[in-house]
Amino acid sequence: MKKYVLPSDIAGRIKAPASKSMMQRVLAAALLAPGKSEILDPGYCADTLAALEIIKCLGAKIHIKDNSIEVQGGFSPVERRINCNESGLSLRLFTAISALHHREIELSGTGTLLLRPLTMIEKPLVALGVKVQTKNGFPPIRVCGPLAGGEAILDGSLSSQFLSGLLMALPLARTDSQITVSNLQSIPYIDMTLQVLADFGIRIEHDHYRYFFVRAGQTYVPRSLHVEGDWSGAAFLLVAGAIAGEVTVSGLRADSMQADRLVLQALGLAGAKVCWQEEEVTVKRSELRAFHLNATHAPDLFPPLVALACHCSGKSRITGVERLYFKESNRALALLQEFTGLGAKITLAGNTMEIEGGPISGATVFSHHDHRMAMALAVAALAAQGVIAIEASECVSKSYPDFFSDLAKIGGNYHE
Repeated sequence: MKKYVLPSDIAGRIKAPASKSMMQRVLAAALLAPGKSEILDPGYCADTLAALEIIKCLGAKIHIKDNSIEVQGGFSPVERRINCNESGLSLRLFTAISALHHREIELSGTGTLLLRPLTMIEKPLVALGVKVQTKNGFPPIRVCGPLAGGEAILDGSLSSQFLSGLLMALPLARTDSQITVSNLQSIPYIDMTLQVLADFGIRIEHDHYRYFFVRAGQTYVPRSLHVEGDWSGAAFLLVAGAIAGEVTVSGLRADSMQADRLVLQALGLAGAKVCWQEEEVTVKRSELRAFHLNATHAPDLFPPLVALACHCSGKSRITGVERLYFKESNRALALLQEFTGLGAKITLAGNTMEIEGGPISGATVFSHHDHRMAMALAVAALAAQGVIAIEASECVSKSYPDFFSDLAKIGGNYHE
């Protein structure tokens, strides 16, 4: 589906969508908690829907209400083949959890998920007593437990998601575990996992994120909790306010563990006017200047920050490009290709992306079936010098299905 986004004046208030990263972690914990958990203010993006189906396959019973989800937990797999669709987090999270079972379970997916590497998963699982088979280091992956516990070494340079899975599964292993982690990226996402685990009664110790100590025989305690707003989705709305008017986004926690809260620092460095009031943040357009930011631990911010940088005077630099190569697209090259097609001046220099601010023009661009690419291109279009047509724009459903309708509520002008 192609959407045509026109230059627009932004003004209004929007509630942030529920955090899909939190939703998937909470659903996994609710599965492992014997008894009834209640999830309030849930979201229903494609990745969350995938996680809901997965926990059903692994034994949970689901009751969806108007603004909540009841999960009757209890890990007892009823399916041997699990479809993670295109959710990288679900694949890596539930691989570790599935390894608790004594029979073989296969996890696979669709689209670009089949191109996501799993090499960091195999050796640690084998060390912890699990039989593992992949397709030359890619999905599908077959695991046969039970996960025994013990000691393992994990390379965290590509993703922290599998470590999150291990931290959720190992409290139910037979023996205590120590995980030694090297080159850990996206540390805030591990903090999110530890927060959810603590909410469900699980305690894990770590030494500066290098060594994780997990006591065996713990029990998940069912909980009723709210899902906080998503800083990843909100980042696009906040950038829209900075370049095209003013926006207030509610439902965001100032003390959130989410990595993409870093967008506030970027907006401040760029000279946008940022104002906090309780659980909402307002961003107003101002004279924007180039900024320098290390986004290594928040790689999902690259797309909205590139849109922001295009409308800043001077050359902005964003570090952490090496984290972009195994996303829904090769996001570094996709950003370079599509924004260059709009007239932006972008270069890749080692681990840094440099963006020279200046006018961008109307054109037809391609999302690469990457939800964050589609949203970034739409936001950039709000202050462009012509209409930008975005091909395959429907991919926003992966994380933020209401993105375009929310954009319209604050003045974003588009048509199909």
